[in-house]
Amino acid sequence: MGAVRWAALAAGLTLALSGCGGSAGDAGRGTGRAQGAPGTATTATTTGAATASGTATAAPDGAGGLEQLPGQAFYVSDRTNAARQLAALRSQGRTAEADTLLRIARQPSSQWLGEQGARQTAEQVSRRAAEAGRTPVFVAYDIPHRDCGQYSAGGAPDAAAYRDWITGVAEALGDRRAWVVLEPDAVAHTLDDCGIKGDLAAERYGLLAFAVQELKKQPNVRVYLDAGNPGWGQDPDELAAALRRSGIAAADGFAVNVANFHPTDRSAEYGDRLSAVLGGKHFVIDTSRSGNGSLGGSDSWCNPPGRALGEPPTTETGRPNVDAYLWIKNPGESDGDCGRGEPRAGEFWLPYALGLARAAR
Repeated sequence: MGAVRWAALAAGLTLALSGCGGSAGDAGRGTGRAQGAPGTATTATTTGAATASGTATAAPDGAGGLEQLPGQAFYVSDRTNAARQLAALRSQGRTAEADTLLRIARQPSSQWLGEQGARQTAEQVSRRAAEAGRTPVFVAYDIPHRDCGQYSAGGAPDAAAYRDWITGVAEALGDRRAWVVLEPDAVAHTLDDCGIKGDLAAERYGLLAFAVQELKKQPNVRVYLDAGNPGWGQDPDELAAALRRSGIAAADGFAVNVANFHPTDRSAEYGDRLSAVLGGKHFVIDTSRSGNGSLGGSDSWCNPPGRALGEPPTTETGRPNVDAYLWIKNPGESDGDCGRGEPRAGEFWLPYALGLARAAR
């Protein structure tokens, strides 16, 4: 994961996470870790209420005239960085770029929740989604010892603080529909060279199981534990054992390819193998940037060139074990300064976003 920092943007506060891929020493285990994706914490705004016919009205604030797509199960927010950039392009008369960026902005992306303001954001976004007749997707990301003290070092200061934090998120969702992807990398990092071993690993498994339990107290919340990606190279039996200790039995399933680039077929094969070890558990796939697959190499996680948007979010996957394709990473937001002059992690990077959109099939 990338460094988590709160950066003041013109349009609000954006939780920024930079990428974390395999280091030079990770070549033997594939492309390595999933990199983070930011979510946007803003004040409450109604995106558009569903009409009697079931079709949502346009966003009232002029953020690109976004609507809830007919037949789409998930919530399209007009407060994403892509939506804000779309509105800016249109106001500047940059019509061609705006039309291209609309391929990102009009699709539902996930809302990341970090240590700051998570309860308020979860409540606001889930309410707006309910008003629009759609389901929001959240990413809970506040586990202690997060990211092995590397790019996204931080998280809750201790176990008690994390339990309070996740309970607050769960209570904020109430009886509204929501899907939650739980703690990217947290399980997989207990099985690599991160150092989360012994008592620390046992504590983490217990906290994840607690988080699943708290979230599942809410009647309409679905929970998917993060389970790495096909490039991580971990033993399926060991990963399944760690997921069991983390409460997978009570969860709705697991998530794969979070913020990574692996092609959907490969992610599905990886998930199917893990599902078989877990007694048929279902899973979701992050397809946000998987259109051209992974670039490969030790830095393939960090703003790799030539990538493309993948399949749009949908529950109609045609795969019996795959509950949905989701855009868990928000396309167009930088993975971080990878040494080539890119923007800081989480900042919207228009040239990269346009490249993803133009390369999409």
